[in-house]
Amino acid sequence: MVKVHIKFCIFATEKLNDFMYKIRVILDTKEDVIRTILVNDNINLENLHSTIAKAFGFGGKEMASFYKTDDEWNQFEEIPLFSMEEVGEGVSMQTCILNETLSKTNNKLIYVYDFLKMWTFYTEVIEISTENNDNLPQIILTVGEVPSETPEKEFIAEKLDDGFGNDGDIDNEFDNFDDFDYNEY
Repeated sequence: MVKVHIKFCIFATEKLNDFMYKIRVILDTKEDVIRTILVNDNINLENLHSTIAKAFGFGGKEMASFYKTDDEWNQFEEIPLFSMEEVGEGVSMQTCILNETLSKTNNKLIYVYDFLKMWTFYTEVIEISTENNDNLPQIILTVGEVPSETPEKEFIAEKLDDGFGNDGDIDNEFDNFDDFDYNEY
């Protein structure tokens, strides 16, 4: 007796349910400037970049990066618009899928648009749902107006221990150079 194994393939005639992400994007300014957008979970971060830029009235043509963060918005790994690595290697917005990068509610990214002006946005997933919406991406909340000028940024570095002890003022080492007679040499 010969046993015959038959494998059945089920072909889906309908698209599997995608998830819909509700993302709050806050511009880093003194005044509240907020957009809440709906997007499909399977878009890449390049599409999210374009959606955010357009939601705030930008053309989306400037360089930009997303940065992974923790719950306190500390900036970590960069996800650039374009990979600077060899062809086919490296992380970029095109290679990062939204549902893999932000897999659950309250996941966050910092988004920096236009490196000459440094528009900075705080991006957070506020809801993930199975609700179907064919009109995505979509802006569902707009609060505030984007200022005409980029807000001033203050970059503060932490003092790091360099292992050389307490240097105090490094300029003290060179104070006597003003009294040095350069004509002797």
